Amino acid sequence: MNRAEILERGKKKISWVRAHMPLLARIEEEFVREKPFSGVKIAVSVHLEAKTARLALALAAGGAELAVTGSNPLSTQDDVVEALKEEGLSVYAKHGVSEEQYWEDLKRTLSIKPHLVLDDGGDLTALLHGECAAWGNETVGICEETTTGVVRLRKLAAEGKLRYPAVAVNDARMKFLFDNRYGTGQSTWDAIMRTTNLLVAGKVVLVVGYGWCGRGIALRARGLGARVVVSEVDPIRAAEALMDGFSVAPLREAIREADFLVTATGCIDAVPYEAILEAKDGLLLANAGHFDVEIDVKTLRERAPSRKVRDNVEEFALPNGKKVYLLAQGRLVNLAAGDGHPAEIMDISFALQALSLKWLWERGGDLAPGVYAVPPEIDEEVARMFLTANGIGIDELNPEQKRYLGLG
Repeated sequence: MNRAEILERGKKKISWVRAHMPLLARIEEEFVREKPFSGVKIAVSVHLEAKTARLALALAAGGAELAVTGSNPLSTQDDVVEALKEEGLSVYAKHGVSEEQYWEDLKRTLSIKPHLVLDDGGDLTALLHGECAAWGNETVGICEETTTGVVRLRKLAAEGKLRYPAVAVNDARMKFLFDNRYGTGQSTWDAIMRTTNLLVAGKVVLVVGYGWCGRGIALRARGLGARVVVSEVDPIRAAEALMDGFSVAPLREAIREADFLVTATGCIDAVPYEAILEAKDGLLLANAGHFDVEIDVKTLRERAPSRKVRDNVEEFALPNGKKVYLLAQGRLVNLAAGDGHPAEIMDISFALQALSLKWLWERGGDLAPGVYAVPPEIDEEVARMFLTANGIGIDELNPEQKRYLGLG
């Protein structure tokens, strides 16, 4: 495929999601009129595919100068990169680059000395607090997209090292209740099914971690006809999984019966090599967390010979004679082996991002370094926009009810 064909395919992808992202369309109209980012430099690190391209174009329509890179080497779609470059954006990303090139692309993105940072996972933020600190002297603030990145921000804040105000977009109700649950649930199984072409109904699915992402993965697995077991370290979440109708068991016990295992913990070694040795023969391993650290892939590669048996599927021959299959190298399966969350879901999340970036630019200079919640009025505005886009109206409290509830 030549460059013209690649470019045309990227444009078609962006055009398709544009038709299914009405919230960003409405925000873009406002940005075109008001130009809230005129003269503002924004560094963006995201899973670089059509929906995030749509967000980048909306920010550019608001006057921003953007430098864009990927937040995972395997989630970048090269045709979308070409389409963004055609629109005049500076894009530093390519699918499947080495770890070294990935970090070099992040640094090139920060070299614009951004006023605002939109991060997904926290790698840009880490560089601004380390090797590239000098490029953050004009930075007003950060918006963080995902759970992993928010965890890293809070760690920096707790250590007294956070240099900027940072908005935890992931923690907005209109984000985690929809993106993390319904988006992750659907896109994870979409990627697993298209990668393996295997039946889910009647199988045993082990979900490791029952946060909002784990909830969505478990819910969709049950909807596909699987018997779902949850493994957790948090007793309250484990109790919730039980009350939601799922079986709950320790990892090393549940893995013996599982046909599919999906991690969604945000923690290292959630599935250690020793547990993999206990696995049922033929287990399929997938990770739905941001980084490729949840399954102990390093030890698995050191101790079990492997071979590629299908695109994004590696077979490992364990010393005990069993075989297990790793999807997408243990990276974020829904993007490394799929197209990520549905367009309508990312429309909600990126509406929050766009409005939070605007709020941060307007208010960031008055904020001390720290992790901030998305303002409730933005969360509610996005919810109302979503309902309006779906042709839905809701009731409102009357003045007496508001007084009764202490709301005014």
